[in-house]
Amino acid sequence: MTFFSPQTNRSAGNDDISSIKQSRWILVFIFIISIYMLFGRLGGWPLLSPDEGRNAEVAREMSQSGSWLVPTYDGLAYLDKPAFYFKTIALSFSLFGESEAVARLSSAFFGFSLVVAVFLFCRKMYDLRTAMLAMLIITTTPLYIAFSRFVIFDMSLAFFVSCTIFACFLAEEYEEKQRVRWYLIGALCAGIATLIKGPVGFIIPTLVIAIFNGFEGRLSAMKRAFTLRNWAVFLAIVLPWFIGLSILRPDFPYYGIMRESIARFTTTEFHRTAPFYYYAPIILGTFFAWSFLLPESIVVAWKKRKSWSRADRLFIVWAVVVVVFFSISQSKLPGYILTAVVALGVLTARVFGKAMNDTTGQAARVVWHGTMPLLLFSALAALLLGAIAFDPELLKSRLTSKQELFDPFIPAILPLALSFAFVALLSICALWSRNTRVIFAAFISFPLLLLTINFNTLSIYAETRSARSLAEKISATLPPTTELVCIECLPNGLPFYLKRLVTVLSRDGNELTSNYVIFTLNSDKPWPEGIVPIAQAHAWLATRTHPVYLLADKNQLAALKAIALKRGVEVINLNSKYSAVLLPTPTGN
Repeated sequence: MTFFSPQTNRSAGNDDISSIKQSRWILVFIFIISIYMLFGRLGGWPLLSPDEGRNAEVAREMSQSGSWLVPTYDGLAYLDKPAFYFKTIALSFSLFGESEAVARLSSAFFGFSLVVAVFLFCRKMYDLRTAMLAMLIITTTPLYIAFSRFVIFDMSLAFFVSCTIFACFLAEEYEEKQRVRWYLIGALCAGIATLIKGPVGFIIPTLVIAIFNGFEGRLSAMKRAFTLRNWAVFLAIVLPWFIGLSILRPDFPYYGIMRESIARFTTTEFHRTAPFYYYAPIILGTFFAWSFLLPESIVVAWKKRKSWSRADRLFIVWAVVVVVFFSISQSKLPGYILTAVVALGVLTARVFGKAMNDTTGQAARVVWHGTMPLLLFSALAALLLGAIAFDPELLKSRLTSKQELFDPFIPAILPLALSFAFVALLSICALWSRNTRVIFAAFISFPLLLLTINFNTLSIYAETRSARSLAEKISATLPPTTELVCIECLPNGLPFYLKRLVTVLSRDGNELTSNYVIFTLNSDKPWPEGIVPIAQAHAWLATRTHPVYLLADKNQLAALKAIALKRGVEVINLNSKYSAVLLPTPTGN
């Protein structure tokens, strides 16, 4: 077998040189694929609401104001997350300008950096074939692709959490100075992870390494991990930020520790609750199509647990600890288990690596069996989507009031159906030939097709979840000196696209999708400028000394029409959800 040739048992002379050259070209090819999957067409769709639009605006305001310690969103202090990630985007804006692609550049960079770190770790602990397979599998996993291409914290957090785990593992593989060096790197990465998303940045790697070392029977390693030297590095990174922010915002210590960390994990007040088994279907969908291999792989791996290498045990503990930890948590989101998906990607690479080494062994049978549900799923998806493509009314008749949302997707259905048909065809060839390389091609084909011929499907979906088109319509009718005001709404991303702050008339500040803003508004202190209690809306509007462009969604359309009737102006219909009126300066001002 020449594809992904192992590093041992090579013949001498010309065959050995040819094999080395081939491995190099394959490695270059894999890096090109990984770069495209994570960086390709980053600006190909608009910012999604709520997270991308909000986070990009926070970074834009940071870049404009130079306030590197206290982030703001729409002019209001935004302390839901530490400032590190916003700084990386703000620096990108300063260097390359403000755009969707640049806003996503930070996540893509950390996504690529993480797969490179995985490659280097696997190359050291396993072999070149496993390292290359792991890189391909991880960068073609839907969850990994998504968070590498979104303006969100999770990928930068995953990079530093994973590097902390790698460093602490490698520290115990060495002695003396090298061990000290690796632990210092681990402390550094844990500190930065904490600057990205708070205590979870050091809790997760600590749990993984502690439980792993417990299973290895060497809990004494934790004493070496928590020496004063390592604490000094960690605290030197975290304390300046924590103390400085606490001085500027005295309510932050209580909010950051009690509300944003402990309450998020132990209570349901953040409305992100889900059953304990929540992550089972999440893994099935977001680790597609590799998730088809998991059930049998788990059974076989358990039976052969005595043959696990130390690195195998690390990744198994890693995946289990992360999934169990966040399953216990009262707050659950798919991105929380991103590093578990990385660990599963490495373990899947181990299965494929063994299957390629021994095409008649048990690992080869596992991947062959996993191709059967891939074929079934792809064939059914191709048939269903093909039927809808040729007769869209089959689905439109069942959507009733949501038919207008379906119409833009009609041209994209046929390419999607053909993509699933191609995967099904590859799966048939793989099952017929029992060729492990063809099986791997079948598993990797759909994500490659998704970001190439099906890219428009993603763009259409993003348009339905973005404020960009709304901003374009508003900017065409919004005079420069006019104040933009929203009635109990704030389309996330609107301030970013309009490059201006928006005043919000609100009951509780929920429109800003910021727990910290809601927390501060409930503190009985005067509301900050930029957000006005809805009960004072009419009195506040009467004080305006310049025109006001008043925006409302369909829930507040009646209130908007009442204001328009009173002021004698027309209601502007912007789209199916939002309307606006342009209020002139009140007489006498």
